[in-house]
Amino acid sequence: MDEPAKTKREVTFSRLLGFRELGIIIFIVLISVLIGIRNPRFLTWSNFHDILIDTAALSVLSVGMMLVLVTGGIDLSMESVLALTGMVAGMMVKQNPQLSPLFMLILGLLLGGLLGSITGLIVAKGRVVPIIATLSMMYIYRGITFIISGGKWINAYEMPDSFKGIATERFLGLSKLIYIVLVVYVVFYYFVNYTHTGRKIYAVGSNVEAARVIGINTEFITWLVYAISGALSGLAGVMWVARYASAQNDTASGFVMTIVAACVLGGVSITGGVGTVSGVLLGSITVGIINNALPMIRVSPFWKMALQGLIILVAAIVNIAIARNMEKSQLKRRTI
Repeated sequence: MDEPAKTKREVTFSRLLGFRELGIIIFIVLISVLIGIRNPRFLTWSNFHDILIDTAALSVLSVGMMLVLVTGGIDLSMESVLALTGMVAGMMVKQNPQLSPLFMLILGLLLGGLLGSITGLIVAKGRVVPIIATLSMMYIYRGITFIISGGKWINAYEMPDSFKGIATERFLGLSKLIYIVLVVYVVFYYFVNYTHTGRKIYAVGSNVEAARVIGINTEFITWLVYAISGALSGLAGVMWVARYASAQNDTASGFVMTIVAACVLGGVSITGGVGTVSGVLLGSITVGIINNALPMIRVSPFWKMALQGLIILVAAIVNIAIARNMEKSQLKRRTI
């Protein structure tokens, strides 16, 4: 393949992704206006700020899930890593209230990264199918959470104000949680777009055999994305416990489907090779808007799961349609 044709294809694909993200933005604006008509309070800055706070953990988790999905895998253990690191954080600040919030956030990253690394080794070295490996680790990590906590919760009054301040304190009018999300997205936007390792992740997801042929260590890349997923889950665990001022054994149970919904809605392909950091951010915000809007327009919260399922289905169909259009356009170029 000549270089101009390859460049043209990449530009066309970039335009398709850009169009997809523009479509999400338009959808966010339209749904916000429609909900605002029903309930004007929805369009206030205070409510939008609350949406950003409520989706902070989801936004961080979605980046980790995106990287795993891009390689063609899936990480069902994220919710349990979140719960385990959150419980560890809650128990530590209960016993040592002098611990700094920054230390706890870093600890969450490290502990989550360790747990994710174990899962990554099972998938990469053990060659266990990702859905089986991560489902198993999901139950194992959840079980460990029950064991170390003795089945007990850590409540708000047992946590120091400094720790809860991760979510309650503001800087320049914004919650500290929002700044954490911004840092994560800036770091990983640079990582996936401007580093060789970031590009290798997409290469592995697009065609793992071709990636091996050109010298990419596919086992390392596979291990890496699960380690990153775990680290971000650990960070989200600390954020979650600080936000809700409670560490429970069943924290975030079933939340992994919400993470997948945010990723798929943001344009991440479940077959691998496709996904953007900006897309999953928009997907996370969209999920947050829907969850926030349901009570305001007096829709039963029991519809939330059904809506998330519908979102995943519709977004997956759109992703498949885009992929097929790309394949058809590539086939036409080869024929010509």
